[in-house]
Amino acid sequence: MGIIVENPECINGADIVVGIPSYNEADSISYPTKMVDKGLTDFFPDKKSVIINVDNDSPDGTKDAFMNTPTSVPKIYISTPKGIKGKGNNIKNLFEAAVELRAKAVAVVDADLKSITPEWVQYLVEPVFAGFNYVTPIYVRHKYDGSITNHIAYPMLRTLFGLRVRQPIGGDFGFSGRMARAFLSENLWNENVSNFGIDIWMTTIAIARRFKVCQTFLGTPKSHRAKDPAKDLGPMFKQVVMTFFDLMIDFEYLWKDTSSSLPSSIFGFGLGVEERPPIVNVNTRALYDSFLSGFEQYGDLWKKIIPKSELNEVNKAAELPIEKFYYRSDIWARILFDFAIAYRNNRIPREHIVDALIPLYHSRILSFVNKTGHMSTKECEEYFEMIVRVFESEKCDLIKRWDQYQRKLVNKLFTC
Repeated sequence: MGIIVENPECINGADIVVGIPSYNEADSISYPTKMVDKGLTDFFPDKKSVIINVDNDSPDGTKDAFMNTPTSVPKIYISTPKGIKGKGNNIKNLFEAAVELRAKAVAVVDADLKSITPEWVQYLVEPVFAGFNYVTPIYVRHKYDGSITNHIAYPMLRTLFGLRVRQPIGGDFGFSGRMARAFLSENLWNENVSNFGIDIWMTTIAIARRFKVCQTFLGTPKSHRAKDPAKDLGPMFKQVVMTFFDLMIDFEYLWKDTSSSLPSSIFGFGLGVEERPPIVNVNTRALYDSFLSGFEQYGDLWKKIIPKSELNEVNKAAELPIEKFYYRSDIWARILFDFAIAYRNNRIPREHIVDALIPLYHSRILSFVNKTGHMSTKECEEYFEMIVRVFESEKCDLIKRWDQYQRKLVNKLFTC
């Protein structure tokens, strides 16, 4: 059985497509659908628009909840075949639909959004009509929301590819029809990209392929199902990290020649945003226990991946009580680089490498929580800026160590 499509109004063309990817979102999808409809009718009344729910054949009635939501803008439901899951597969169906409909602009918003306003549609779509190919969001988030973004995706993407994009895996994006065609032409597509790796894949591809990228202020703090980073890691962590490491390998020629980062273009104004995102509670005991258990489970593997000097710093931190636990940001940057190099070398199964990173990631979150407990959202953002500059200062060392292994292989080849 192939892709399922329900197009009751027989839409065969559109200027604007807004996609809402989903799996089992019957209880939440109606609200963002209404806000998208109002945004399209209020701000783009002269454009032909369509709202598309790209779904994973949700058994909870997501399709009915979406299709039965009253809207002025026509709706299409597209689902992966039964048994095929993954956000990336949904987004790929959206790429194909946008190309088929000859859309000029496409936006994507999460199905569980509680804070979306009609203006979000305006802010995600207008930059595309102004000439940008890819649009990422800027919104206020709780300092402990989006931990994978804050501690891996944002600092790594900015350090390697040289563009300051604060929410590279935010879930809400805009892009051009041309960008959709470019995404469909990319060779890297695997299980990780088909799932939660899709956001970092899109953002990195847009930057690496030199498309015009901007950020846009969405005007309200992001409110969705916030997750405790100690408990709700699930498959997302592995899929994001493995996708980014794959992209590091593919675009080595580019990031090694990128010496500094620059601000991206910013669309709109970030004035008057009330800094009250939903609270995210963090179970510091679970983070601490995960880190300590990592020594027993992955200690031997860590010794193969992390140089002794850095591992010694991690060992010192393990002796600290939970409320004082901390190690420096340069150590975290080097650890991430160490794991990227081990992943590239492929001498240890890559799944095992990323599994072994999880307790260390938890230790990083604990360090950050202990350091920032007294900080406001604004103060935390300033602290993040300092952290990313630390990452950037370590890039030369990353390139040096990245190249060392390759030189060893070349020397071995010519001495055999």
